[in-house]
Amino acid sequence: MTPPTATVTARRRGATHRRATARRRLRLLSASILLVAIGIAVAMPLFRRAVNELALPLAYSDIIRQQAAEKHLDPALIAAVIYAETKFDPRPSSAGAEGLMQILPQTAEYLAHKSGATTFHVSDLGTPQVNIAYGSYYLRYLLDEYQGSEMLALAAYNGGEANVTRWFRAVRAEGRPFTISAIPFSQTRAYVVKVLEAQRDYRSTYPRQLGYR
Repeated sequence: MTPPTATVTARRRGATHRRATARRRLRLLSASILLVAIGIAVAMPLFRRAVNELALPLAYSDIIRQQAAEKHLDPALIAAVIYAETKFDPRPSSAGAEGLMQILPQTAEYLAHKSGATTFHVSDLGTPQVNIAYGSYYLRYLLDEYQGSEMLALAAYNGGEANVTRWFRAVRAEGRPFTISAIPFSQTRAYVVKVLEAQRDYRSTYPRQLGYR
């Protein structure tokens, strides 16, 4: 028969061993949680950046900055138009528009003539440098036509200059200010809102890439 004292001692040793094991497990669990927390803290900015780049892609930022400087445009406006037109993944439209900024061949030929270009070919619109240059030139032209109004310039970029001029004159003839809600084409209204929102997002998301700092 085991003496009572030995039994008590064994029980105490067992309890001490269990407590020690529990403490080791708790320390391991705490260390694991800490490592996971550190991993999340390190990965979160990378994850957020990846999400931003998927939701708001940017490419050819050097060309965008160059054209913005030459044409006296907001680089975020150029990026936002590209985003609204193709999300930086160009393909010909059903109307025949080409390239990143979806420029119609006849529009490009008009712009080439207006700018004095002598070597332009429609196939050049597939080249990012050429496409962004012509799209930026067109934006600058439209802004000048509409006294610097980005809303009207964007409406004309999407809905056509003749339409916007007609809408504007009709609204002003009624003594009303021309606002986005006055654009009768729902597609053009949505386009203007999309570009202006994207312009703000590009400024805040890519300040370094677009030359703001």
